[in-house]
Amino acid sequence: MRHGGDTSGMELPGDTRLFDRVARRWGVDYAIRPVQKGKYLLLFKANQADAITGCFSEYSQRMLNRGKGRRLPMREQLKQAQEQARRQPELQRDREKEVAREDR
Repeated sequence: MRHGGDTSGMELPGDTRLFDRVARRWGVDYAIRPVQKGKYLLLFKANQADAITGCFSEYSQRMLNRGKGRRLPMREQLKQAQEQARRQPELQRDREKEVAREDR
């Protein structure tokens, strides 16, 4: 970033490692600085604005698709829970009364 030229910045929410992978594919020269916990500032050279735009759009698309692949719909979760409940054998509990002591 110190090699001359104007720099620009934008806030980067989410996973920095995923952005790093995408940015390397696009060949973008950038720097990431932490601002707050979980929030980062993305600095890049102004002459690479078109590359960073394409890179950021691909990163955003991957972030959106990332959450969808991991979650199951609620109905599927309920069906799985019902199947697990059916597979488990019923527990039979023997309830016995305690023998009371006569001398109390």
